[in-house]
Amino acid sequence: MTTYSILAPMAPYRPEQLLPYAALTQWTDAHRLWQGQALLNDPFQDFTHAAACGFRVPTGTGVTLMPLRHPHQAAIQAHSLAVASGHPVVAGYGPGAASFQASLLGTPYRSQLGAIREYVAVMRGLLENGEVDHVGEYFTCRAELAAVPRPPVEIGLGVLRPRMARLAGEIADVAITWLTPAGYVHDVVVPALRAGAEAAGRPMPRVAVMVPLALAAPDRNPVELVTMSNTGHTMLPHYADMLRRSGIETSTQDPRGNAEALLAGGAFLYGGPVELAPRLREYADAGADEIVLNVTGVHMKYGERASLTELEALLGAVAR
Repeated sequence: MTTYSILAPMAPYRPEQLLPYAALTQWTDAHRLWQGQALLNDPFQDFTHAAACGFRVPTGTGVTLMPLRHPHQAAIQAHSLAVASGHPVVAGYGPGAASFQASLLGTPYRSQLGAIREYVAVMRGLLENGEVDHVGEYFTCRAELAAVPRPPVEIGLGVLRPRMARLAGEIADVAITWLTPAGYVHDVVVPALRAGAEAAGRPMPRVAVMVPLALAAPDRNPVELVTMSNTGHTMLPHYADMLRRSGIETSTQDPRGNAEALLAGGAFLYGGPVELAPRLREYADAGADEIVLNVTGVHMKYGERASLTELEALLGAVAR
């Protein structure tokens, strides 16, 4: 059964800004509260703050950037959040853009997939076995993590393109997509995940799709909402390549044209509740296990009250 979750539509600079979205998750049928990477506040600390305030809900990071923390620290943070919240955690990671890697590490990872494989190996050893003895090209870790009772921690990987999807099929618990049209999930992501899982002799990871969307209204300009929400992504080479594979052409010189292309290609959904509900179900039909509602554009344009109202309306529409 496909579940519906919500993404906090901003990177909070004070942890209490997350509380209304944690409350919405707790009081509705939303399955999980997600955060993307933040470079001012740490999402694991934000979620722990929400739990300490009484809003204990399942959480997910989609995705935290690997260069910011060693996998030993990543395992400790995910473990600590599960203990503090009393709920399952999806600890999602990705390498980030090569330029971001170089800005923190001096040079990008020589092999993106090789670095990810080592990162997950260290985390899984600590979280599942309580110890790890790993000496690799990218990470070294000889350490233990005491086994104490806690809810499950799933290791997620950000997935955009086929090679990453195949690797996620081999080693991840959850494959997390962002801005991927339903047809691309069905035709590219899921087959590659399945192939990787079969090669490794393990179950296919769950698929969590982050879907940017907005409800139609007479005073709204959908192109403006898409531009505010997703221009940064369309300027990154790995996103542009994924979109091109899905049939959506973008340019670093034309943000408005990119927004129009995302709308036309189904990477950003816009319409009334009656129209959006079946379009979201297309993701379930494509193989998504968890659909994450992303109203960042609405929040950036109209603020917190509008984004909370929007999420509540969307959750009601998909529950019918």
